[in-house]
Amino acid sequence: MIAGAPDIRVGLAGYGTGGAFFHAPLIAAVPGLRLTAVVTRDPARAERVRHEHPGAEVVGAADRLWDRCDLVVIATPNRTHVPLAIEALKAGLPVVVDKPLAGTAAEARDLLRLARDRGLMLAVYQNRRWDGDFLTVRRLLPELGDVHRFESRFERWRPVPKGGWRESGGPEEIAGILYDLGSHLVDQAVQLFGPVSHVYAEADARRTGVLADDDAFIALTHTSGTRSHLWMSALAGRLGPRFRVLGSRAAYVKWGLDPQEERLRAGERPAEGWGTEPAERWGTLGVDGDDRPVPTEPGAYQRFYEGVVACLRDGAPPPVPVESVVETLAVLEAARLSAATGTVIAIPAEKAD
Repeated sequence: MIAGAPDIRVGLAGYGTGGAFFHAPLIAAVPGLRLTAVVTRDPARAERVRHEHPGAEVVGAADRLWDRCDLVVIATPNRTHVPLAIEALKAGLPVVVDKPLAGTAAEARDLLRLARDRGLMLAVYQNRRWDGDFLTVRRLLPELGDVHRFESRFERWRPVPKGGWRESGGPEEIAGILYDLGSHLVDQAVQLFGPVSHVYAEADARRTGVLADDDAFIALTHTSGTRSHLWMSALAGRLGPRFRVLGSRAAYVKWGLDPQEERLRAGERPAEGWGTEPAERWGTLGVDGDDRPVPTEPGAYQRFYEGVVACLRDGAPPPVPVESVVETLAVLEAARLSAATGTVIAIPAEKAD
């Protein structure tokens, strides 16, 4: 635990999309945290840091954070997550790592052992656990009955590639949509319906000039009996529903993405009314001919960093402990293998521990 100063000093490694939109604004908005240093070598990004967070120092390398902060947040390219987390933990600092934590479940377990040995917090930024629509599905589970099919989508229409390592990198970069959006989709499915026994996946690079997968599908068989069908695509000209959840008593259908990402990109920060959706965007619950709109739970990404403060100040559990994402990484590994071989991959029970 961190005691003493009123604010926990935060060092942020990386100021791309993740650092600039999903971490820095939330760190700045949560009481008890103070962004004191940001790592970036890009002059334009450095200028943005100075403009958007004038109290934060810009440094050129992650190891320059160690004596400038009490907490390290890693929002760098995926392949650097594990080595930077190791360095920070060995420097004696608690760590938040953006998703995906690692490329394999084995690497995640190694990081967890290191954090435990050092007595340090290690948390994973799976912010979509605080999407309003996901929180709504979780709230509605008793009304749905036994869920036999869970359909979930993150689809976009981006026919022209944006460029960068996410689209041009290979497995060594942990690039592609399977580990990007798939990290959220699989994590949400596992949180709702528990461990997975079998995985089937398809993954393709559809757009010209793109080397990493940009269109993928994953089918999961949960040990509970639920089947999850997960779609992720950068080339969806007509979007499907965000959720379609079919249960023995009723179904829930929801269109449109949680509004928090859009608001963060627009420069907004959590305040009163944050994360709420207007009634016209609510999903419906029931059966054909007898359904009703249900209010969407307010989304609350800020709860992740509030949980970090509670962990470091009061000894509460991390908001997203590593143990809870090992299963997700095991599923993503199996999905990549399934897509490469065209086969269904079984996940032994011990792999999910």
